[in-house]
Amino acid sequence: MRTSMKCVGLLLFVLGCACASTKPLPTEPVPPHQTFTLDSAKLKEPRPINVYLPPGYAASGDTRFPVLYMPDGGLKEDFPHLATTVDTAIRAGELRPVIIVGIENTVRRRDMTGPTTVATDLEVAPVTGGSATFRAFIHEELMPEVERRYRVTQERAIIGESLAGYFIVETFFLQPDLFDTYLALSPSLWWNAESLVNGAGEWLATHPDLRAGIYLSSADETDIGPAVARLQESLRANAPAGLKWEVEPRPDLRHDNIYRQSSPGVLRKWLPPVATTNATP
Repeated sequence: MRTSMKCVGLLLFVLGCACASTKPLPTEPVPPHQTFTLDSAKLKEPRPINVYLPPGYAASGDTRFPVLYMPDGGLKEDFPHLATTVDTAIRAGELRPVIIVGIENTVRRRDMTGPTTVATDLEVAPVTGGSATFRAFIHEELMPEVERRYRVTQERAIIGESLAGYFIVETFFLQPDLFDTYLALSPSLWWNAESLVNGAGEWLATHPDLRAGIYLSSADETDIGPAVARLQESLRANAPAGLKWEVEPRPDLRHDNIYRQSSPGVLRKWLPPVATTNATP
């Protein structure tokens, strides 16, 4: 039974990679945005970066904005639909104004995975284990460049699906201070025999001062769903008081549509407008 479930997991991995590399279509509308190329010493390659600025950014004076980072952030990947979702929600007053920084893929399976000891993982992803370097690129090269170019606050969020979701969960466990909010949709937690899930309870118990937020979801899928559910049990038993967390099963959705279908609601819930109060005379 475990072998068949693993085969399904590998299929989801391939489908997730294919979805991120082939959709959305090049003709999909995208809000006004900027693109620059960052020559990375960490990655040893240039990396295209797409940036969405919220409505009124240019006329907002010294106002600074939180940043939502996204892997799979190319113009032929998930950047157009996510930027459209965010732009629509901001204009409706349902999401606080944020800057989106989309990181375009080159070798996706390399960048999104840590090491693995599972032979079947290597059958579909022969070049793996680059997530530490990719994370260092984000932290040490991309974030300083974004801070140099744009008016940003220190609030940072990250969103991704499938293998990018796995990278987000891995980052949460390995470098929890890098982001304030981690949004992992249908993360491929089966990677490396569910090592992230297996060590979650002990890790959470030894981080009592953790301050962050993490959201996880799963679609109608046989391998990711159970792994997400096991991680949920660890969170229930060991999550420190300062951790805001939510696990949301979505059996009504599939692995290939959960990002588009659920991200509008997830973003509105986790990045709502900031309430303001009028000062009394």
